[in-house]
Amino acid sequence: MQLLKTLLRRIFNAAILILAVVVLNFLLIQLAPGDVVDVIAGEMGGITLEDRAQIAATYGLDKPILTQLGVYLGKVVTGDLGYSFYFNTPVTKLIFARLWPTLLLVMTALIFAIVGGTLLGVLASRNPEGIFSSIVTILALVGYSMPVFWSGLMLVILFASIFPIFPVSDMRDILYRGGPVGAAVDVAHHLVLPALSLAIIYLAQYSRISRASMLEVLGSDYIRTARSKGLTESVVIGKHALRNAILPVVTIAGLQFGGMLSGAVLVESVFNWPGLGTLAFDSILRRDFPTVLGILLMSSVIVIIANLLTDLLYQVIDPRIELKS
Repeated sequence: MQLLKTLLRRIFNAAILILAVVVLNFLLIQLAPGDVVDVIAGEMGGITLEDRAQIAATYGLDKPILTQLGVYLGKVVTGDLGYSFYFNTPVTKLIFARLWPTLLLVMTALIFAIVGGTLLGVLASRNPEGIFSSIVTILALVGYSMPVFWSGLMLVILFASIFPIFPVSDMRDILYRGGPVGAAVDVAHHLVLPALSLAIIYLAQYSRISRASMLEVLGSDYIRTARSKGLTESVVIGKHALRNAILPVVTIAGLQFGGMLSGAVLVESVFNWPGLGTLAFDSILRRDFPTVLGILLMSSVIVIIANLLTDLLYQVIDPRIELKS
């Protein structure tokens, strides 16, 4: 019952936060320089003053900002995110068509970064003064200093020009005509470089965090007690130490999920991945405000859900942690 009350309170707070995000994003977009009608007119090759007035009236751009905000909030409550100026399609339809490729990219990169970073950190902590630990530290510093777009470009050069192993554009091979299993393999083949490019910086950071956390945990009294009982080193690390040492990694991963979504914008642009990042980039260039607002709203909702799931995951990893409001 206490868990249910806490979840309901969290959901209520999340709703208030989303409302604030919608209002803030809308006002910031309105303060941006330029006129949306001019952009639409440019796409049409030039229009008359009467046509300009008609376009402004059609999209509600001739009304005061507060009136536009009230109309937009009313539509958002019903799930209507408006109509795209450029793509001439409902924003909700556009976003959901691009959402799952972005989630696939981000979740693949996140899992790879957490698993790979934690594994490297644990192995490095076994002998903190050894050569392997030094190599992990150096690689972590190098990986953390590389911007995602730069690492993406380097991967393109390495695996498209020097060693043509992986495709470097789009999500599927347009010439592929196989079954569902082959299609999944084709998507995975296209996913390797974008996911690796997005994961490198986080893998480097998680390896350093897990290494430091494991060193602290391995020096604890209960670890010495477990070893004194004759337990094998794999049981001591896997069953007793890792569960506590991984909590900082989970914390940082939950907090950085929004940053990973932001990094996906750059990665998707480099690899032409058909996700929300590419859609956001195209919409910003064309001043397609309804689409930009819809993407910002969806990103905010995803980050809030990720933070809530992170809190719930704490209890799975360590039941002694209570979920508090």
